[in-house]
Amino acid sequence: MSVLPTLLPTLKSLSLAEQVAQMVVVRASGHLLDHQREYPQWEATAAELQDWLGRWAVGGVIFVGGSAAELSLRCQQLQTWARLPLLLCADVEEGVGQRFAGATTLPPPLALADLAQGEDYARAMGRITAQEAYGLGLNWLLAPVVDVNSNPTNPVINVRAFGEAPDQVSRLSTAFIEGVQSATETPMLTTAKHFPGHGDTATDSHLDLPVLAHSRERLAQVELPPFAAAIAAGVDAVMSAHLNIPALDPSLPATLAPSILDGLLRQELGFEGLIVTDALMMGAITRHFDPGEAAVKAVRAGADILLMPPDPLLAIQAVVQAVETGLLSPERIQASVERIWRAKAKVASASVGSDLRWSVFSDCIKSLAAQELNRTITQQSLRLTHAEALPLAEPTPAPGWNLVLVDDISQAGDRLSPLAPAVQLPEARGWRTVLLDERNLPLLQLPTGSEPVLVQLFIRGNPFRGSAALAQGAQTLLRSVLSSGRLRAVVLYGSPYIQSLLDADLPAEVPMLFVYDQHSIAQAVVLEQLFGL
Repeated sequence: MSVLPTLLPTLKSLSLAEQVAQMVVVRASGHLLDHQREYPQWEATAAELQDWLGRWAVGGVIFVGGSAAELSLRCQQLQTWARLPLLLCADVEEGVGQRFAGATTLPPPLALADLAQGEDYARAMGRITAQEAYGLGLNWLLAPVVDVNSNPTNPVINVRAFGEAPDQVSRLSTAFIEGVQSATETPMLTTAKHFPGHGDTATDSHLDLPVLAHSRERLAQVELPPFAAAIAAGVDAVMSAHLNIPALDPSLPATLAPSILDGLLRQELGFEGLIVTDALMMGAITRHFDPGEAAVKAVRAGADILLMPPDPLLAIQAVVQAVETGLLSPERIQASVERIWRAKAKVASASVGSDLRWSVFSDCIKSLAAQELNRTITQQSLRLTHAEALPLAEPTPAPGWNLVLVDDISQAGDRLSPLAPAVQLPEARGWRTVLLDERNLPLLQLPTGSEPVLVQLFIRGNPFRGSAALAQGAQTLLRSVLSSGRLRAVVLYGSPYIQSLLDADLPAEVPMLFVYDQHSIAQAVVLEQLFGL
């Protein structure tokens, strides 16, 4: 069993390039083998990782994909390869199972917005997420989202936010942070994102640069209060947003703007922790700035961590060159590394041995606390219209059609396996399942008979999707089924904004059930309601 060193080297013992490398966090697959990488254009090979972590002393890794068991081994493997202790992080806003199969998924934060016990649930979510993440070897949560989702058409924040009002988001996100902090035996860093607020945008920054045309007064009233609350609660890091905000900087996105990161966040709000960029490979940056230029501008703006630069070595070399030419001072780099050192010291006191950590994860899973929390939140946040039409009877004539529409079948994973409740429960009651997405939907020929139809929609805002709206194909499908008179019920998993639109079009005899989550527990909860189980 290896132990993560608590003593870090002095800055004087590191070269300038090694100091800059500590400011870089690269992306890696949670899978163990190179051929398993799902996104090879962004995820380093084993040889690259060994070189970056060993020879170059890169400071951290962000993981996507893989199973919980694989991630546990992966974290131990990379800490062994690294010359200096690593920050190991993941976007686990909805539980560790959001990214790593076998861990527990939790409902999206927006599900808590209107619940009487929302703060208690947010606190429990933070505690459970910290314990499971620690149990697998992570030490940094890229959560919570503290954006105020004030724009229903927001394609990328959507249900990831804790609410639509600043006080709501402040209360729930700080409760999440408190929950992480309460897990004292499992030290974990937290991150408030995306500064100074990504909630009122209609453009996905993964694809291009959104513009937020609000005044400073409006920002102070809506966008900034949750960040101030998170800072007061002791959040460890703040992630920047790739947004252009003319009222704060007329030309540069927030990630690259000194007036926003150093001026507003560091000086005005008094934040002393880590400032981390959002991923620098996102279209909002790469479509407008060269990779080296973006890295240098981000550091000049006040960023301590460069997250996922498209070319990590180029980013290191560009920042080193900027110091050597006087564009950046050595003291500027040292200040960031000192903050990184403090963050690493906070999470370096515990063993990284897989045996001890895995027992923490295993105990969390066995306790069923996360599953019980998920079921409770889902039950309390479930929305139902036309309840008088329930329970849904078995189809007559049989079999009926269970049309399940997702954004992308290839990304559905275990959400829609043959054993998923959305498939299994209807089929046990005479509904034959057809899985659809926008690519194969045009190929569907709705049978011309009189068999009834159940429609299940898995629709929400997601990075790279570009829209949180109901896609044209889904709209066409619903109109077709409605006009045939065969629609018996609609189940929506995901966005409450779509639910509001659909309600107006459904006749009184057609019930509609909505839940925020899309995974198996939520499917079981909503279908038990639908079928009266």
